[in-house]
Amino acid sequence: MVRVIFVLTFILGCCAVGLSDVVVFKSGDQLTGKLVKLEKGKLTFIADEVGSVDLDISKIQKFSADEPSELHFTDGTVIRSRILMAGPEQFSSEKTQLLPAQTFAFGDLAAVNPPPKPKPRWTGSAAAGLSSTHGNTFTESGSVSFDAKRRSEIDRTTLYGLYLVQRAEEEIAGKKEKVTTEESFLIGGKYDYFFTKKLFGFINSSFKKDHIADLDRRIIVGTGLGYQWLESEKMNFNTDIGLAELCEKYTSHDLVTKTDEISLQMGYHFDWAINDKFIFLHNLTYYPSLASVSDYFLTADAEIRASITKSMFTNFKVILDYDASPAENVGTTDTKYILGIGWNF
Repeated sequence: MVRVIFVLTFILGCCAVGLSDVVVFKSGDQLTGKLVKLEKGKLTFIADEVGSVDLDISKIQKFSADEPSELHFTDGTVIRSRILMAGPEQFSSEKTQLLPAQTFAFGDLAAVNPPPKPKPRWTGSAAAGLSSTHGNTFTESGSVSFDAKRRSEIDRTTLYGLYLVQRAEEEIAGKKEKVTTEESFLIGGKYDYFFTKKLFGFINSSFKKDHIADLDRRIIVGTGLGYQWLESEKMNFNTDIGLAELCEKYTSHDLVTKTDEISLQMGYHFDWAINDKFIFLHNLTYYPSLASVSDYFLTADAEIRASITKSMFTNFKVILDYDASPAENVGTTDTKYILGIGWNF
């Protein structure tokens, strides 16, 4: 009796050692070894004969894995099961207490044992500019700006800010004096939640103060829907439309002007990595009043960045604000030009 048990144990042990994953090619060739993962149409396999190889799934007729694998399907379903051979370009999952055995086509499978996705992290840049002119004329200007973005599979958060100041020498009462000719502050953010890979809902807000333009505050809060037309490392483009509340307060020579109105909000964002050295960025948002289309506010910016090192760049940026119905003694157009140096993080 002891001998019988020993023999059975030995046979089962040999069978267990002999277990291995198998890949059968359409050509009829076969590999045995260990299935590591399947991702982006490539099956990574450690073969007994040649070691680790990446195999094109289009050249494989069948494959199996003896150890339970994490199977990700194109419809978003994820199960854990052994992979059993089935018909050509098909595989089966094993029966469990919760799921029956099922047969699937290779095309239904998005990935097998994909590596864990990296946790979303903040990326962005900070830039500063400074210029000074002395001699026949005197001007000094400085700027500090930042932008940051955090992108996950289901949402995206964007933050930005800018402070700009400029001083120049002007003749006042027959004397040359240094006066502030430009001083503005802007901070804002936007949150996008993706209902699908392309369609998202958003909420955004911004606050601006411009001392020289007598703008005490411009607060914009908006919400709506957007569509991500392109999203890649090289190029991104999205559009959005919704409603916004625009609140302004101007104070000029003790004259206070306030506006508080609901408007449409339509805009887009575009960025393009032209090559390894240059990046182009462009944003535009248009706020036409619901009461009168001719009464609108528009803000836009365009920027070109040139890499100096992997983390350092120089940039030139143009910012345009246009208010079709400005306060008294305030112009309709406000344009800023910024030249600076920045760091990516």
